[in-house]
Amino acid sequence: MTATPSLAAANSHQNHDRSADRRPYDGSAAEPVRPADLLRRTLRRQATAVTVVTVPGPAGFTATSFTSASLEPALVSFYLSSTASTAATVRAADRFAVHLLGSEQEELARGFARSGVDRFAGVAWTPSTGGLPLLSGVPAWLTARTVHVHDVGDHFLVVGEVEDAGGPGAEDPLVHHDGAFGTFRTDPPRG
Repeated sequence: MTATPSLAAANSHQNHDRSADRRPYDGSAAEPVRPADLLRRTLRRQATAVTVVTVPGPAGFTATSFTSASLEPALVSFYLSSTASTAATVRAADRFAVHLLGSEQEELARGFARSGVDRFAGVAWTPSTGGLPLLSGVPAWLTARTVHVHDVGDHFLVVGEVEDAGGPGAEDPLVHHDGAFGTFRTDPPRG
């Protein structure tokens, strides 16, 4: 993964001391570390694809919890915090779209991660069947019919059956790792 230079500079000026988040728990702390903190600290080390999930309304949010769930039938899933501003709309939606973002779409990811703003302002999109927003210019997207919503701790899981997919798929992906955006490029095969 190659971190974008703007993020490396931006992250160095943050007030939060992230060095404590990067240290593995070694059992020497005077007070026990909460499981939530252990989970957060550990998962910061996992690079994840950055997506934007949209539902009719329109409503949408940035997600790094998107994954495939099954090939037969073709199922995908994501999690959303139960307290997210879009939670009620996402719970009520009968379908959703997932947009896999490219390396040049960091601002799109940041825009859909903000609360209290119109996340679609200035974003090119078209409505598909039932008003489902499809974002323009993303490397790949898919649409799914919601088949399952289940509460899991302080989040809820949404599972959907894939209905359609598209996009050129040629751009390097946008990934999130250790609190920053970056990208990943594959090496050409060695001959």
